[in-house]
Amino acid sequence: MHAAPSVLVVMGVSGSGKTTVAALLAGRLRWDFEDADDLHPAANIAKMHAGIPLTDADRWPWLRAVAGWIDASRAAGRHGVVACSALKRSYRDIIIGDRPDVRLVYLKGDRQLITTRLACRQGHFMPTGLLESQFEALEEPTADEHPIVVSINRRPREIVDELLSIIGPTLAGAAARPARTNQAQGSAP
Repeated sequence: MHAAPSVLVVMGVSGSGKTTVAALLAGRLRWDFEDADDLHPAANIAKMHAGIPLTDADRWPWLRAVAGWIDASRAAGRHGVVACSALKRSYRDIIIGDRPDVRLVYLKGDRQLITTRLACRQGHFMPTGLLESQFEALEEPTADEHPIVVSINRRPREIVDELLSIIGPTLAGAAARPARTNQAQGSAP
């Protein structure tokens, strides 16, 4: 059994349900929530909106910002859930690294299901055309990363119920804290 996590990183390709699942999970746990998309520099968002895949060089400042949010949460003694694509092992090494109290949740789904979801999504800067580049970049987490892997073939609430059944026993002694979302902290929705 793993130690109680202080931060959960919910990862997966665009359209896997990261933001929805992470926000629901944070709400159920009464933990802080952050959508890593909100931490992207404006130049990254503009590139993705234009259908241009990000390079690793584009991602490094963003990944450091995600790691900064995680470290600030931990330093303040807060618990949090962050939705972040975290597609490559090298990215996860930055945002999780040697933080034993940060746990990875991988939302796993196939291209067909995710393509269908993306086609129905409105108002997001990530166009459907970039999904293939996400799958090409994806390095699924390996056993040594101790991921919690869940299938996205269910409704978000059912996924959250499964996650709570997995991590719940490690949280038995952890007190619930008032939830803070990025909107409550004054960030843009």
